[in-house]
Amino acid sequence: MSGATTSIGFWVYILESRKDGNRYIGFTTNLKQRLLQHYKGEVFSTKSRLPMRFIYAEVCTNEEDARRREQYLKTTRGRRFLAKRLILYYKSKL
Repeated sequence: MSGATTSIGFWVYILESRKDGNRYIGFTTNLKQRLLQHYKGEVFSTKSRLPMRFIYAEVCTNEEDARRREQYLKTTRGRRFLAKRLILYYKSKL
């Protein structure tokens, strides 16, 4: 494999605001670039809630699967899944 960088998939990611504790759930094809946009305040949805902390990500090989996963994580059942999945993260905040 050459040294060229390529996108490895479609990312669903979660940020948590250190300001208000609320989460942001998003989708991207370039996770590194998107996180930098959030951290620099270039994303309307999060710029008033800075600073943000990256807490979770999943990668899918199919865009439709990733978008469906993003929508699921925004539901009540999805938030319950995240609470269980990130139990050690939330315990460490106590």
